[in-house]
Amino acid sequence: MITYALFFGFSCFAVGLLLNLFRLAKGPTVADRVLALDTMVINGIAILILYGIAKGTTVYFEAALLFAMVGFISTVAYCRFILRGDIIE
Repeated sequence: MITYALFFGFSCFAVGLLLNLFRLAKGPTVADRVLALDTMVINGIAILILYGIAKGTTVYFEAALLFAMVGFISTVAYCRFILRGDIIE
């Protein structure tokens, strides 16, 4: 039963990644593209966690935490660059 649930989860997040990739390519504004990148990071974290559950190791959970921290910092830095034109004041 867990195999079916993992397959369903992988397929849902893969479809989400494809839709985010479409929004990244066709986004009418820069803010839509930033939001698409942030959502892709969240979907990537979910896929890493599902893969960790499938393999039964904790290494992927730690990688997901690192990916979340890097994704958050990069989103904040990119938004500051869009709003102010400079990241470091």
